[in-house]
Amino acid sequence: MVSERQQQQAAAAGKVAAFNLAEAGFGDQAELLDDDGRERRTGTLVTASAHIITAVIGSGVLSLAWAISQLGWVIGPVVLLAFSAITWFCSSLLADCYRAPDPVHGKRNYTYGQAVRAYLGVSKYRLCSLAQYINLVGVTIGYTITTAISMGAIKRSNCFHSKGHGADCEASNTTNMIIFAGIQILLSQLPNFHKLWWLSIVAAVMSLAYSSIGLGLSIAKIAGGVHVKTSLTGAAVGVDVTASEKIWKTFQSLGDIAFAYSYSNVLIEIQDTLRSSPPENVVMKKASFIGVSTTTTFYMLCGVLGYAAFGNDAPGNFLTGFGFYDPFWLIDVGNVCIAVHLIGAYQVFCQPIYQFVEAWARSRWPDAAFLNAEHTVAGGRFSVSPFRLVWRTAYVVVTALVAMVFPFFNDFLGLIGAVSFWPLTVYFPIQMYMAQAKTRRFSPAWTWMNVLSYACLFVSLLAAAGSVQGLVKDLKGYKPFKVS
Repeated sequence: MVSERQQQQAAAAGKVAAFNLAEAGFGDQAELLDDDGRERRTGTLVTASAHIITAVIGSGVLSLAWAISQLGWVIGPVVLLAFSAITWFCSSLLADCYRAPDPVHGKRNYTYGQAVRAYLGVSKYRLCSLAQYINLVGVTIGYTITTAISMGAIKRSNCFHSKGHGADCEASNTTNMIIFAGIQILLSQLPNFHKLWWLSIVAAVMSLAYSSIGLGLSIAKIAGGVHVKTSLTGAAVGVDVTASEKIWKTFQSLGDIAFAYSYSNVLIEIQDTLRSSPPENVVMKKASFIGVSTTTTFYMLCGVLGYAAFGNDAPGNFLTGFGFYDPFWLIDVGNVCIAVHLIGAYQVFCQPIYQFVEAWARSRWPDAAFLNAEHTVAGGRFSVSPFRLVWRTAYVVVTALVAMVFPFFNDFLGLIGAVSFWPLTVYFPIQMYMAQAKTRRFSPAWTWMNVLSYACLFVSLLAAAGSVQGLVKDLKGYKPFKVS
């Protein structure tokens, strides 16, 4: 992370450099720099909207049919729209906090954490960093679980196709997690995040591909005249679930929907790609509306049509729960897309953790040879660091071990969504906006902002409770580390 002082020095140096170039007659070169001395940004409304859509649409879409099945035809879509509206509203507040103290002419904040520090101080910045890193670690564990299940679903799909739908087709999540961890250990040795740009592009294409496949299969199943049981209130008490299960699964479904909308972590970074004119906050608000509304339309289709296709028995993951058996090859393609997407997405989320720990270690022990050593291999094309090799390998192994102990897709996604939604999507954007606007305590704006914040906190606590209860229940009788 860039310190406040380093940011100020970089901006000051950039302004001096631009002034010197202009004074020396190099006006064209000066125009290539932005007001902070960095290369002129070229992002537009279209590119920002595309970034938001690819950041939001991900593995969370796989559980939406199950979430709607727990809530029913009335509450399900209403909750989905409510999370969408809250996400858009808070994103609009956050867009005004990219610059400080003025949203148009203030100093740039390059990351979410820097914006929190600029408006709320060091103590809130530390709390924000803690929430961010907890979210990042949780997501990498969740992606390990999801990828292993998708890899196993390919094996099961082929087994069902060759032996029949009633065959005993099992696949080992543990074996698949070991394979996934091995791939991540290799990718994690790349020293810089920017060298993975191609992986992010592939991941974005894959996420749209498997989401579209799931949506298409749901439409095909409905068009085939499927008859399933649905209701206004979702899974029926005494028929599909017990009364207590209905309550807990309703809470858990809130966490799954919250997870599907988690992108505030990267909003400031996306805004930092925009050109300065028109003002970044104006463009970002429009991009957030386009991105969130597009994503919500897609989510509504996947959730509602998935519920219509499966009814109250909707699986937790509609591409791996085997509501679909045919065409088996298309299901395989969808699960391959999930695996490829999450292999890339894992690196997107773990690289900030790597960089934070490595920067901290080197600042703490600047003269340690083990921490600073770099060795070139393959004719100088790659650089290998002993510290990077040991630390990053250890991180991947630990997250894989946790995933092996808790390999429960819906429960874990719900918990991640519950833990991260309130602080990162709601609380900090609201607090920063009120600090910037100098909102008076107990004024109407202050009151309603806090009502929204506390209401979202209450929902997040309910979602967390439902997810934890689901994890505890699933752990009973489960035998981890089973390899086949």
